[in-house]
Amino acid sequence: MDYHRFVKKLDLPAGFAPPATLVHEGIVATALTRDDLADDVRGINASLDLINRIRGGGWPTEPVTEAYDYVDLLWHEREFREGTSFAYVVRDAAGGYLGCCYLYPLGWRAPLTEQLAHYDVDVSWWVTQAAYAQGHYAGLHRALGSWMTEHFPFWRPHFSNTEIPAPRSPDQ
Repeated sequence: MDYHRFVKKLDLPAGFAPPATLVHEGIVATALTRDDLADDVRGINASLDLINRIRGGGWPTEPVTEAYDYVDLLWHEREFREGTSFAYVVRDAAGGYLGCCYLYPLGWRAPLTEQLAHYDVDVSWWVTQAAYAQGHYAGLHRALGSWMTEHFPFWRPHFSNTEIPAPRSPDQ
């Protein structure tokens, strides 16, 4: 069967309320809103090459303007409210901006395939250059793995980034 034209809707239990805040090992994620505009524009524009390398997907293609990002943030707010996808801004425990993470239906970010149809959710994320240098990219990957099963009903997440961190060894 040819799946590439389809999007697999997120399968959420009736009445499911996505968490507004997630915390794991000093990483704090809150629902992405228009209030994050200044940090988001600055973070994206300072990290264009890194985002494309680690996340893939062809976004962003150029620096974003405040006007463009404002509309994008409004769109993320709407999707969050309606439960069609979930976008979070990610900060360290002190409130420093690290980047963003996204929970999308399969087939939204990349064409749906028979193999991808077996997963629950497409998980992607990016961090700023500084956050990447400090190890937050791998830390956010671990946090996302935990959040998918502890706070969301997603038992088979597909981590779709181009760069997937290696698992921690037991002595780390």
